[in-house]
Amino acid sequence: MADEVLGELFELELFGGNIEKRYRHMRPEVEQMPWGTLDPSKYEPSDVIAARKSWTGAAFQEHRTGVACAATLKALIECRAPLDLIAMATRFPLDEMVHVELCARMAMELGGGTEIIHDPHRLAMDAAPDLPPVLRAAELCVRFFCVGETLSIPLLRGTWKAAQHPLSKAVLGRIVKDEAAHGTFGWSFLEWALPHIDAKGREHLGRHADMAIHAIQLQWEGLRRRKKPVSREAHALSWMETDAYLNLATRSMARLVVAPFEARGIPISRKPQPMVG
Repeated sequence: MADEVLGELFELELFGGNIEKRYRHMRPEVEQMPWGTLDPSKYEPSDVIAARKSWTGAAFQEHRTGVACAATLKALIECRAPLDLIAMATRFPLDEMVHVELCARMAMELGGGTEIIHDPHRLAMDAAPDLPPVLRAAELCVRFFCVGETLSIPLLRGTWKAAQHPLSKAVLGRIVKDEAAHGTFGWSFLEWALPHIDAKGREHLGRHADMAIHAIQLQWEGLRRRKKPVSREAHALSWMETDAYLNLATRSMARLVVAPFEARGIPISRKPQPMVG
């Protein structure tokens, strides 16, 4: 019996030619970054390896978010959401692909990406197909946008402020600019959708918000246990101190995620717990 395939290597490519030219025309800011200005030899080898892993992981997470944005866009069309909301959401998958390239190229600037084995069938959890269309779309907006993208804004902004090298600062600044619209989108959709969702549906949304919040808190716990960078020059490679990052994350979760859910009558049971002691 052949060995079971556990996953695929996360690799990226460009098609090239006229397709790439059109892509560059759509998003010229990618080529305008100060590529070639980051010299890995100026940093501790351990910091460079950690940064390569971090940027490769960021590229993978942006790739996953692209899947989530595409799934949400499909659900928005199926539930006949307002056309202007749908139109705004059409830009999000492109934004995420741009972010994938930016993060991947940052890893290459530092010496190359690191290995990630993934299951392409489990990049993002879709909503159950038997739910009413509006509730399906709302569930995806709650998990991917009201929790994930909303929380990413202050954390990305904090990391951008901590970055000291012009290249990493430019890359993070571009991502922060795009994510601003992503972070507010879910709440805009709920403004339209909630009048069409009954109490049972709101409980369903609360359960999925709890699930998304818990998944992020598990990531925070992993960050808390990691060894901090020993070199202050590592900040040029785009780190925040772990304690500062987690304190910001905890405050942002309470203020920007949990409180808005409660204000909209979506019951949240899993309140954010401090991860820094």
